[in-house]
Amino acid sequence: MVEGSMTQGAGQEPVVRTATLRDFRVPPYAQTPVPPQAQVAPPSSVPPRAPDPNPSAPGAPVPPAASVPPRAPAPDRPPHPGNAVVGDEQPEGYTPTERDLPVIRRGDTVQVQTVAEPAPAPEDGLGPLFVVGDVHGYLDELLAALGEQGLIDAEGNWAAGNARLWFLGDFTDRGPDGIGVIDLVMRLSAEAAAAGGYCKALMGNHELLLLGAKRFADTPVNSGAGTATFQAAWLLNGGQKTDMERLQDVHLQWMSRLDAVVEEDGHLLMHSDTTAYLDYGSTIEDVNDTITAILTRNDADECWDLFRKLTKRFAFRDEGGADAVRELMATYGGQRVVHGHSPIPYLLGEVGTEDGEDASGPVINGPHVYADGLAIAMDGGVTMAGKLLVVQLPLHA
Repeated sequence: MVEGSMTQGAGQEPVVRTATLRDFRVPPYAQTPVPPQAQVAPPSSVPPRAPDPNPSAPGAPVPPAASVPPRAPAPDRPPHPGNAVVGDEQPEGYTPTERDLPVIRRGDTVQVQTVAEPAPAPEDGLGPLFVVGDVHGYLDELLAALGEQGLIDAEGNWAAGNARLWFLGDFTDRGPDGIGVIDLVMRLSAEAAAAGGYCKALMGNHELLLLGAKRFADTPVNSGAGTATFQAAWLLNGGQKTDMERLQDVHLQWMSRLDAVVEEDGHLLMHSDTTAYLDYGSTIEDVNDTITAILTRNDADECWDLFRKLTKRFAFRDEGGADAVRELMATYGGQRVVHGHSPIPYLLGEVGTEDGEDASGPVINGPHVYADGLAIAMDGGVTMAGKLLVVQLPLHA
């Protein structure tokens, strides 16, 4: 086990992991200044939460408290265009994942799995295992989903005892309060540790993108299709100015030490549905060490290459998808891969309309099990009026 790789609660020494950049790529048209509409980010008016008086270790600093806003109706959310990808020449507003998707219309027979089977008695006194899909700044929806599962109480405090909670990444961008989401996860990490459980998180591409925009800003990088910048990529992919303004060193330290891959109870957890992780090592420890080393070297082009590779998606969806999952599990272990990154509406072809005419949004009831039952998709498409998923593992086959 890599030192610090599984210790994300309060009271840990700072782990030296520098800026991360993981999942998006910039098309040629993004190499010019991004228009103002790509930079919209309504400021949050949520007051800060008081620090937890019971840190997990004596004298240990508690991460900044999360904002717990009052419940309010979710704002209308037009569909987002997905992740911009190098080499795509479509104009702004395109859906880069749509052109190769099978169209599966609502009312067809595709189903998503929603029922957790009884979990076996955990080892070492650990409680049940939960995972959270992509949040993308939607703090209200996250609080509601955690509350529905009994993981937090009405005040937003950890209420799940020795339960285990894993976030699959993508806390920021597109939604209104990415920093508030990070603050919440950091605080719950301390509270869960104090209660005998834990709350941990993986790096998503948007954490990599935010860290890259902060660290490298407008430094040109070789994108493989000309020059680009992290700043342009971040803005193109939903970067929120208010998140950047509120970003503090403690957030950067927390994000930059997150692991890329873990295994829990036979579930191989990762953010992206890609086999590109295999490029970084033959064990989970190797992958996390290699990525840490790349980020620590702080070379913009090397970080961009990491970001470019881990933006790939749909490796498990089409013909050969089950074999791709088996390759990952043969290398890293586990009996199922659990991922975020690719919204279930994309995987099912339920992408809605770019002009927002379909006001009902995609119908997502739970995670999507596919690839011969070996892969579980957890991004419910909250940014396109889908659902922010928090589920208990294991699921029924």
